[in-house]
Amino acid sequence: MMNNMTSPQITIAIAVPLEAELVDRIRDVETSITVLYEPQLLPPERFPADHSGDPAFRRTPEQEERYWTMLEQAQILYGFPNESPAGLARIARSNPHLQWVHAMAAGAGGAVKASGLDRATLEKFKVTTSAGVHALPLAEFAALGILNGFKRSAELAQDQAAKHWPELRIPTRLVNGSNLVVTGLGEIGLETARIARALGMTVSGTKRNVEAIEGIERVVDNSGLASLLETADAVVNTLPGTPYTEKLFNREVFAAMKPGTVFINVGRGTVVDEAALLEALDNGQVSYACLDVFAVEPLPQDSPLWEHPKVMVSPHTSALSAAENRLITERFCSNLRIFLDGGELPHLVDPVHFY
Repeated sequence: MMNNMTSPQITIAIAVPLEAELVDRIRDVETSITVLYEPQLLPPERFPADHSGDPAFRRTPEQEERYWTMLEQAQILYGFPNESPAGLARIARSNPHLQWVHAMAAGAGGAVKASGLDRATLEKFKVTTSAGVHALPLAEFAALGILNGFKRSAELAQDQAAKHWPELRIPTRLVNGSNLVVTGLGEIGLETARIARALGMTVSGTKRNVEAIEGIERVVDNSGLASLLETADAVVNTLPGTPYTEKLFNREVFAAMKPGTVFINVGRGTVVDEAALLEALDNGQVSYACLDVFAVEPLPQDSPLWEHPKVMVSPHTSALSAAENRLITERFCSNLRIFLDGGELPHLVDPVHFY
């Protein structure tokens, strides 16, 4: 890391769409830094925090050259070039001064892996994620999924669409007093646990490094997940997609759940064996699934998840909020201060395991 008292001029390039007032916040962190920002080279946002911008946007050949020239002058990038793994790969090879790239995503490891860069190249610079920025919206979405499952919202919607008033009134389940298991007690998982406890739930969960956590009943690693599921009424997955988490939720794990478990996934789709999930839904082991992420995205048109009566499909949007750009900028500014002062950056992507 660098200390701004002794180091040469630091240049930051804004590689993705960002409001001008937020760019000014970055400039305000330190008077000695240079921030390169050319909004005409960036695709317009279609909605708040649209980091990829309008896909119809095209640069002229001259603009394309200016864009990459701008990025190649910088030691620090705000966002992946063109918000893509290919853009990261290109700048890593063409910019020998690159020291740090801040990703817009909380789970940027998959994109770093998809860049195809070898370990030696990845170790030449740091990649940080926006982990934590999305914790609250994701936790709120998880709470929505829990409440939907317990309060039978899918069945209510079907009855409403059919204008059907059931002769027998079917009771719903109380969230208060029920048990929740959260896989991945990081920032998202702990925020989910906080909201769940406010609803009166008892929360247990998994963590790679097992340790006692205040307010969490039991903490185990993934090998102990099945023992938690025996008494779980709801399960929320927040785990990232890594070789160690791929299809963690398989037939055996779903079979370990008690019948009627509500399942929510706000982590990564690759953590779930979708065929096994469908079996669990059909045999009643899982009573309802609220899914924001999928093994293949966009979710293929022929996926049975689209039309399953016990499934809510969300198009990987649960982390989005109108405040996202501001929150990511604030996180970046905090990290920038750490970087300039010679500290260790938080939320680094591991260049080996990609989480």
